[in-house]
Amino acid sequence: MNSELILTINSGSSSLKFSLYETTTPLTDACFKGVIRNIGENAVFDILTSPGEGSSSWNVEAHSPEQALHQVLLWLEQHPLKPRIVAVGHRMVHGGNLFYSPQTLTRDLVHQLESISDLAPLHMPHNLAAVYTIWEMHPNLPQVACFDTAFHQHMPEVEKQFAIPQRWRDLGVRRYGFHGLSYEYIAGVLPDYLGDTADMRIIVAHLGSGASLCAMHNRQSVATTMSFTPLDGIPMATRPGQLDPSTLLYLRRHGVSDKAIEQGLNFESGMLGLSRISGDLSQLSENSSPAAQLAVAYFIHHTHRAIGSLTAVLGGLDALIFTAGIGENSAYIRQQLCKQGAWLGLQLDEDANLKGHGQISPVNSTPSVWVIPTNEELMVAQHTLRTIV
Repeated sequence: MNSELILTINSGSSSLKFSLYETTTPLTDACFKGVIRNIGENAVFDILTSPGEGSSSWNVEAHSPEQALHQVLLWLEQHPLKPRIVAVGHRMVHGGNLFYSPQTLTRDLVHQLESISDLAPLHMPHNLAAVYTIWEMHPNLPQVACFDTAFHQHMPEVEKQFAIPQRWRDLGVRRYGFHGLSYEYIAGVLPDYLGDTADMRIIVAHLGSGASLCAMHNRQSVATTMSFTPLDGIPMATRPGQLDPSTLLYLRRHGVSDKAIEQGLNFESGMLGLSRISGDLSQLSENSSPAAQLAVAYFIHHTHRAIGSLTAVLGGLDALIFTAGIGENSAYIRQQLCKQGAWLGLQLDEDANLKGHGQISPVNSTPSVWVIPTNEELMVAQHTLRTIV
């Protein structure tokens, strides 16, 4: 393999995803794609795409995200095709008030990011550790940070701000919004699907284990459900979504520690907390127990409620887009949300919904309803290529 490649990295606490793209213009599908999951005692290296090979899986020693990235880089170095990496693009969860566009990473810039890492303490340390690991193994390789908050920079001030004292706002407490790389990708391909209506009033539902919705007009974010952190908004696999802030004060008064609150909010709430079975909506949808059915109904109710709220912000709705793991793969969740949203004019073509790609509402229906696969990795690769040239 003689072509030059861009490596994209999405480093989290329990998994590390990577992809490689040839630097052709325009960038196309990844030629390599994989993930190391269950980082810790039972880490597994999954190859999803590799030239001339099928998928494969094996156990590796990866007790930390840094070790996982070492494993990925060693595997690439030993690959018989000898992929030649010319740059690395990182999905960086937070840019704070500092960064609204992709940035070439330098020591000074990383120090600036470290200064705001407490805005996303469960994500940013792993994102930044990946940068240091690349520098350690390949010190001259250009690296680019692509920020998941950047897409929402155009939201109006009434969406960005909280009604809190100025001294708290001075600490950076405001609505940032997340899943920005996914929304940016969808915004970029909307004309391919919607044609002339792409710039009209659109709601994109990024429904996965982490879930949010974004209202767009002229393919820019005007409102989104996640706010200061990815905990806010609609309920998720293990995160609660919208929660009265006084709940946390109440828990502290009853002796619950900050660490226990953080653990509970991030890993024990949401669908898992309600069902006590799983955070996976596909599993819960097939489970007839009252707790499982309550969790599914809760997700549908609050996601429908968010669609209504964002429609009010937009002053109407011209198209609803489903994307990400649940949005792309669960015909049942799509069907239930459109049933709840019948008052908005949402309709489904049931056969098209079962196929789950492209327009899934009747032709000429308004609002139209679509399933559009997202591709955050491709977005990172495109930003990286544009930044290094």
